[in-house]
Amino acid sequence: MTDQIDTRSSTRERIIEVAALLLRDQGQAAVTTRGVAERAGVQAPTIYRLFGDKDGLLDAVAEQVMTDFASTKTQAVASAVSENVDPVADLRSGWNMTIEFGIANPALFVLLSDPARGQQSAAAKAGTQLLADRVHRVALQGQLRVSEERAVELIHAAGTGAVLVTLAKPLTERDRSLADTMFDAVLEQIVTQQTASPEAPAGDMISHAVALRAHAGQASTLTPGEQSLLTEWLDRIVEGEYGAATAS
Repeated sequence: MTDQIDTRSSTRERIIEVAALLLRDQGQAAVTTRGVAERAGVQAPTIYRLFGDKDGLLDAVAEQVMTDFASTKTQAVASAVSENVDPVADLRSGWNMTIEFGIANPALFVLLSDPARGQQSAAAKAGTQLLADRVHRVALQGQLRVSEERAVELIHAAGTGAVLVTLAKPLTERDRSLADTMFDAVLEQIVTQQTASPEAPAGDMISHAVALRAHAGQASTLTPGEQSLLTEWLDRIVEGEYGAATAS
């Protein structure tokens, strides 16, 4: 029984590997059940049995490639934390990794840009969580001038847009500087140069509230109910002040 399971797993992995190479090198149209079966050395019914249909195979490919990428990003985040890398610099590093991944995997990136497919991907969600972790480090340092959730949404939207616009151009005309300019524009909106620490002079109320919100979970002297109330108040302050700032 164990040998049968191992063989099934090995076959599945080989099929995914072949399909991933076809997707990367020739695009989604090249990922046909017949073409993948021939290159993987299996019969077409095997693909249907393991993945259901072509869409199921594409989902499996996307999940595997994204899982591998998320693992690489996880290691990068852990390294940045252990080496005490500046959170904003680490945020830029994560952005660069994502842009490079998207440009190197155009067909896969377009697949995952479909909201329905991306929302169902555990690996894509893990990637978003890694971005949230990086943003949280910026908040802890007191340099975030919007809520953490807002910052994640802005970075994600900007990154997705930058990659899709870049991929829409002919290969010889793709300009990486577009993504760099986009990131600088997002940073200007979400990051303040002032560190909102107790030692820093009073400054932007939003960055102070966001910083306190990021640290609220560490307040051991508060009950869970008090922590919940504190974070609710801080969220209201951030949302209210941000709305007033953008309206003026």
